[in-house]
Amino acid sequence: MGRRGAPLRSESRLSYLQELAGFACRVRLEDLPAPVLARTRWVIADSLPVIAAGMQQPEMQALLKRHIPGGAGGTARGAAWVLGARQCAGALDAALLNGTAGTWLELNEGNLFAKGHPGIQVVPAAVALSQESGASGEELLMAVAVGYEVSARISRAAQMKISVHPHGTWGTLGAAVAAGRLQGFDERRMRELINVSATMGMATSRQTLLDGATVRNIFTGHSGYMGLMAARLVECGFTGETDSPASVYGKVLADGFDPAKAVENLGREWILAQGYFKLHPTGRYIHSAIDALEDLLSRSGKLDIASIARIEVKAYRLAAMLKEKRVTSSFGARFSVPFALATILHHGGSGLAPFEQAAVDNEAIQALAARIEVEEDASYTARYPAEQVCDLRIVLAGGRVHEGRCTVTKGEPSKPHAPEELEKKFMQLGVPVWGEAVARRLLGGCLKLEELPDFSRFAEGFDL
Repeated sequence: MGRRGAPLRSESRLSYLQELAGFACRVRLEDLPAPVLARTRWVIADSLPVIAAGMQQPEMQALLKRHIPGGAGGTARGAAWVLGARQCAGALDAALLNGTAGTWLELNEGNLFAKGHPGIQVVPAAVALSQESGASGEELLMAVAVGYEVSARISRAAQMKISVHPHGTWGTLGAAVAAGRLQGFDERRMRELINVSATMGMATSRQTLLDGATVRNIFTGHSGYMGLMAARLVECGFTGETDSPASVYGKVLADGFDPAKAVENLGREWILAQGYFKLHPTGRYIHSAIDALEDLLSRSGKLDIASIARIEVKAYRLAAMLKEKRVTSSFGARFSVPFALATILHHGGSGLAPFEQAAVDNEAIQALAARIEVEEDASYTARYPAEQVCDLRIVLAGGRVHEGRCTVTKGEPSKPHAPEELEKKFMQLGVPVWGEAVARRLLGGCLKLEELPDFSRFAEGFDL
């Protein structure tokens, strides 16, 4: 028998945990290929205004007031930003609030190969702890890089149940690894941390997306909070299972787990570099349909909405699941292919306004959404995630047909957004909250993080 009466496990099988722990402790800035380093900077930079904009939602404002007495603008109770609130809090509370706000507008970074959104589950915890501990900008960069990479690899190795929402599950592990890196854990403690944090995720439900249930946003806040708590537990001597990832992600939340997949090409291939950034405030799979619509409109020109008899969409499974026509809330609107296409056609483009409650309450948009059919094409599902194929047909009342297609969604590594587009997004979200001068100075610092000797000193210069 092994420790605590558990059956002995083959050390060859468990060596993947040691490899992950060693990687998380030993990899250095100079080991990061230039594209990975640039990507890590942007994962951090992109997250900040997304969080700040999400913090302006009424539910987040209410949560802030209840969770930290004094509310927005209240007395500082820690060193870590509560972004968009002009307030600071302790690292755990800041990670919870920032992580929750960061998914509200559906503009946070993601990764199809990680099968989720590592950035918003790692960045809030890493930034908060860096401010609290006085870490350097380089240390923050490395914490985000290893937390992202290790958790993404665990997710890639797991056959997660389709009914499980990826937020709040393996994200706790990513936030924990980032914390362990910032706190200088050795390989033994890092391995223990992986095992402890893997058991501290949630039993999340993908149905929250289909129902437009905003409780789903706490999942990412939970990842940051519990990741930091896991590091605290290990510091205090708490222990985990012998192989917690295989247990949780192989039996509880998933139907199988391949340890070899978790360490395949570790240090040579970076899943972090295979992610995407969002320019539309919707679930990622909807972007494929939006790209197909943009392809169609680039050739057809502006269409008379009144003349549209129906719209037909064929897509891979995860996109085809988002087929709800009659949405009732702004949050639910972000997870409906019919609503997204209808509101973009009605407004003449994407942005925040087409997904706010006023758009949801617009009967003309709802009437058009009702004429949109979405179905899965199994051959497209088979090509996912390498390709995200989506076909769109608009049939006019007179019988004329316009067609559009997406093969690879904009923002993927093979079809990346230009830096200027990401900077524009940063400013569009950040300026209304912070003002232009502050937003530009913050972006400039994020894009040269490794040059900052003390991130907390840098952070003290901002009232965010």
